[in-house]
Amino acid sequence: MGANRLIGLDAARGIAVLGMFAVHVGPTPRFSGAGWLLVAADGRAPAVFTLIAGFSLALARSRIAEERPLWTTLTRCAVLAALGLWLAALSPGILVILAFYALYFLAAEPFTRLRTRTLIAVAGASIVVGPVLSYVLGNAFGLRTGGRGATPLPGDLADWSDAGRALGQLTLSGAYPLLTYFPYILVGMALGRLTDLRRTRSDRLLIIGGAAAAVIGYGLSWLALHPGGRQGPLLDAVAREHRWALAHPDPIAAVLESQFGAVPSTSWDWLLLATPYSQTPLETLGNAGVGALLIGLMVALARTPVAAKALGPVAAVGAMALSVYVVHTLALVMLPDARSDWASLLWYVAAALLGCLTWQYAWRGSPLRRGPLEWGLRALTRPRSAGRDGAAVSG
Repeated sequence: MGANRLIGLDAARGIAVLGMFAVHVGPTPRFSGAGWLLVAADGRAPAVFTLIAGFSLALARSRIAEERPLWTTLTRCAVLAALGLWLAALSPGILVILAFYALYFLAAEPFTRLRTRTLIAVAGASIVVGPVLSYVLGNAFGLRTGGRGATPLPGDLADWSDAGRALGQLTLSGAYPLLTYFPYILVGMALGRLTDLRRTRSDRLLIIGGAAAAVIGYGLSWLALHPGGRQGPLLDAVAREHRWALAHPDPIAAVLESQFGAVPSTSWDWLLLATPYSQTPLETLGNAGVGALLIGLMVALARTPVAAKALGPVAAVGAMALSVYVVHTLALVMLPDARSDWASLLWYVAAALLGCLTWQYAWRGSPLRRGPLEWGLRALTRPRSAGRDGAAVSG
């Protein structure tokens, strides 16, 4: 049963990875037919991926008898940051998340030592505090109407002023900034502390609680904006501050797309959104709920041997998430003119599933089974007493 619960967690992570494929190489999400799958992945895939990383971090801590030395965390973060900067340098147009991940794990270190009740309170508060701080600081740092959504590059470390800009991107103005994505790490850690995946009651807690959080987050946003709500004042703010967007069929979406979805600091009504990449409290709550629901469903399915075997291919992708992410980014670099359509998405998904299964079969019984980059990162950072669950991108 222990192996099966890890298959379920790997499967949830694998679905999040494939969801990022859908965002990068899939067609435009549409509210019809198979397009609903892309709608489900849009904005939620990186959020769920990050939440599962926090969940795995808590799970790994519970399986390590001694505290992880600080140097292991620093080494892990340095490797992830170097990988992220290298991949971003190869193609600055790709929004690589790894450098941001390095900061998440570094920032998570003191929170791993909190008592469970304190961690739960901090995680709950961060869902609101992080986005609100992002909004307030946007005004203070000249990001009122734009200037967000970038990723750090190696050249940003050339001198102190450039390094300061890179730090600002990692924390506030980047594509996956600490202020609005770190709450997913904290919520994942809290869920990891609250649940024991060896027990079926944890499945129910994750499924019911996750569904409730998703309905509350997305539902409150819809109620706040649509039935005679704040959508009108928000459009007024667009007309005042983002006049160019009025030429688009959906001015609100146009404003968000102009800065990769970050909320501009021009009206508090932006914080009522729950649209993809809006990085608001309600979107964070909804996305966290989806993540919890996905973990619960996959772990529950994996308790049945037949279902666990069926989940094997996607679980293989989740077990090798760091390697898969790096390879898929390199593929995007080498094929920059590839079309974003169903055919491209299916090729990427098929290659990931088949490649990971083949790798795991070839290296069965070896530590390399969980992926070459995962093995290398663990060889550098894992204490001898560590269990099977790591806390890198692969969990």
